[in-house]
Amino acid sequence: MARTKEFDPDAALQSAVELFWRRGYEATSLADLVEHLGIGRASIYATFGSKHELYLKAMDRYAEAHNPPLLAELSQPGPALPAVRALVRRFAAEAGSPEGRLIGCFFTNTAAELGPHDPAAARRVEIGWDRVETPLHSALVRAQAQGELPADRDPRALARMLLVLMQGLRVVGKASSDPARVRDAAEQALALLD
Repeated sequence: MARTKEFDPDAALQSAVELFWRRGYEATSLADLVEHLGIGRASIYATFGSKHELYLKAMDRYAEAHNPPLLAELSQPGPALPAVRALVRRFAAEAGSPEGRLIGCFFTNTAAELGPHDPAAARRVEIGWDRVETPLHSALVRAQAQGELPADRDPRALARMLLVLMQGLRVVGKASSDPARVRDAAEQALALLD
């Protein structure tokens, strides 16, 4: 007879997201996971697979939690550029905050740590970035159609530039103690939308 799980797999996965997000993949040992999740090694393996499989599932969970609000923000009816500007400014504010310096963005952290040598993690990062770029592009196309964005601007290139900027804000925000550095960079990039 199969034993029933004595823990909530959903809560355990969320705990894994938080631990991996703060510490990264390499700095998180299986012993750390056992302690943080409050479950045994055998339960981790039986429920989530290897540490790497758990990490990938944590990335998927992070994306599920963070991408829908972004899409909702950028797809509101009415003028589109205010939503784009607010999103970039929010990224800058978060990157320059004490908490932003501490943990950054899970996907940006993964890109820097694992991207060059872990194809599965790199693919998830790419998918995550596409999920940011696509609604940005759609909002900029809408802004152009509504006359908010000059006709000579390329919405796809602008969306990509903003994506790269926002990821760069996360990296610089982790290392810089001066929030003005990321704020000023964001404002200069937003001036390209005028």
